[in-house]
Amino acid sequence: MTDRLAGHGAKGKSSLRECPKTLDAFCLDHIARFKRPKRYEIVEALPKNNYGNVLKTVLREGLQIGK
Repeated sequence: MTDRLAGHGAKGKSSLRECPKTLDAFCLDHIARFKRPKRYEIVEALPKNNYGNVLKTVLREGLQIGK
């Protein structure tokens, strides 16, 4: 996701069953305001490898496709 002014942006993906307002409130309490995701996307499950690590490259590819 790209921002017209900054040239980049943030999009949070979550497999939790929380509403975006709850996720945003959590982010406000735990990270700086400028680091918060602009959008939240609830997904069924995050892509993981055999060791249980989240595949960030797959998440980034999804962001490039969904611009």
